[in-house]
Amino acid sequence: MILDALSVLLLLLGLFFFVSGLLGLWRFPNTFARLHALTKADNLGLGLIMTGLLFQVPDVLWAIKFVLVWLLALVASAVNAHLIAVFLHRQQERHDESA
Repeated sequence: MILDALSVLLLLLGLFFFVSGLLGLWRFPNTFARLHALTKADNLGLGLIMTGLLFQVPDVLWAIKFVLVWLLALVASAVNAHLIAVFLHRQQERHDESA
């Protein structure tokens, strides 16, 4: 009963951070700020959701799979955000040099 309540609480907190990241994507003025909102808030939201789901898994193998999925999502998010930021930075440098 307590684990179920804790699981629901963590899932709701994770949903809150996902929605916050989505609002940042819509509301922030430039791409760098949007990347920040997406990578930080969504990764925290995913971590909270995965932690909430860990209380519901039947065995350790499922828990390991959930943690691996979360770690893979963290790495993919960081790498993608870095590549997008580097690309945008280079585009801005080219634009500044040509102006």
